[in-house]
Amino acid sequence: MSQRIVILGPTYPYRGGIAHHTTILCQTLRRLGHQVKLISYTRQYPKFLYPGRTDQDPSQTQLKIDDTQYLIDSANPLTWIKTARVINKFQPDLLILPWWVAFWAPMNLALLSQIKKPTQILIICHNTQEHESNRVKAYLTKKVLNHADHLLTHSPAETKNLHDILGPQANIITAFHPTYSPLAQSPITKAQAQAQLQVSSPCLLFFGFVRKYKGLDILLEAFRQLQPETNQKRGLALERQRKCLSPFSPQTQATLLIVGEFWKDKQYYLDIINRNNLQPHIRLIDQYIPNEQIAQYFTAADLVVQPYRSATGSGICQLAFGLNRPVIATNVGDLSQVIQDHVNGRIVPPNNPQALAAAIRESLNPQTLKTLTQNAAQTKNQFSWQKLAQLITQSIFPK
Repeated sequence: MSQRIVILGPTYPYRGGIAHHTTILCQTLRRLGHQVKLISYTRQYPKFLYPGRTDQDPSQTQLKIDDTQYLIDSANPLTWIKTARVINKFQPDLLILPWWVAFWAPMNLALLSQIKKPTQILIICHNTQEHESNRVKAYLTKKVLNHADHLLTHSPAETKNLHDILGPQANIITAFHPTYSPLAQSPITKAQAQAQLQVSSPCLLFFGFVRKYKGLDILLEAFRQLQPETNQKRGLALERQRKCLSPFSPQTQATLLIVGEFWKDKQYYLDIINRNNLQPHIRLIDQYIPNEQIAQYFTAADLVVQPYRSATGSGICQLAFGLNRPVIATNVGDLSQVIQDHVNGRIVPPNNPQALAAAIRESLNPQTLKTLTQNAAQTKNQFSWQKLAQLITQSIFPK
């Protein structure tokens, strides 16, 4: 049955995974026959609050909805009232909002208090609690989420967290992080991608905004341990390396691609790289990657590594699977729900460079890597956007 739906959230020209999520969800719901209005921002953040260089998407290949209505300014309460009136005039059966940081609390509280019934409200919790939370943010988060008729999380672990916050009565849909298939299309081969980036196998990829919780420093320590000359200094014999079937040898150097904008503390990571003489083996691209270039980096890599200290879900993981790349990640958030250890990747303890290095070394064994890669390619079929959209509508509007 067709429903009237409003989605209010970021989309092009704003950048990032949540803008992509909002846009693809809108496209998918429309393909399923629903009447969907997409409303976005005239201004997403005041400039002084955004730690990146810009929140604008530089992509030439744009992921966008042509009839998006840009109505709401996060810092202008008059636009919150106007947007609520537009939504009420449309008389939607369902209003969908993403939630990820407490900055949006005043706007969402003002907006949601004006939405007329019988419109139902679904909040998609990209983060139940943001990564740098405090008591005030936790209080505001609870206030906003209590306005929802339904909430959606991307993992059972996040559902549990949400019940801890809101109580057992909260109406929660436990979903999954879908594969970013519109962004995960590569017209080039691995050899071509590596030639363009001037890298060769074995190649590891760390992708996305660089923030402390993502554990890049942990990966750099693991990468140091993987360097052949470091292993020799520690007295590891070449025969032991051969028995482990490791591709790392004095003649073979791995490359680490670090691809993503540093929000702060870049010098901290550069100091680690320089102190351990890792510069020749690291390609650092400190910028937001446009849509048309994303596939190039994933296609060039043998493994995608996510050494996170904390997480909820991960669009990066689903990008990797969409491009047939296995993922090594830490056991945080819902990553272990998506990554099957020794099947389509590896799961290791957080904050443990030794375990991470061992998992990378074992995974780069040629036969192991082939198996992990084949399984990663099959994984993407389990997490389609159509399945997510149908889960939402069937849960809220059962037949």
